[in-house]
Amino acid sequence: QLQLVESGGGLVQPGGSLRLSCAASGFKLDYYNIGWFRQAPGKEREGVSCISSSGRSTSYGDSVKGRFTMSRDDAKNTVYLQMNSLQSEDTAVYTCAADRFLFCGDDDGAWSAQDYNDLEVRGQGTLVTVSS
Repeated sequence: QLQLVESGGGLVQPGGSLRLSCAASGFKLDYYNIGWFRQAPGKEREGVSCISSSGRSTSYGDSVKGRFTMSRDDAKNTVYLQMNSLQSEDTAVYTCAADRFLFCGDDDGAWSAQDYNDLEVRGQGTLVTVSS
């Protein structure tokens, strides 16, 4: 069974940092492009970032550019999202997703939320709450 499991969410104060992890089981991430999405309460899902299967390309949504960094460690079959300078507007459930055919190019922007349901593997999400 192909699974993605997110972890690392929690409560953090404004200006703080968190690192989310997205671990794959049942398959190898090597050939998959990976994206992070988030959905805040009462709002639509939005793409946050993506990374290519090679790891050479990353792209970010405008709201997180310069604050979030996505990386991957294929030896650990895990992808990461380092989130710095967190703001209350970053409060959301963060979900990772993997797909072999939806590519991620440098500065192409994050994956569209409209693609989310068609992605091959999707996680369950981890909650990030930014509050004082």
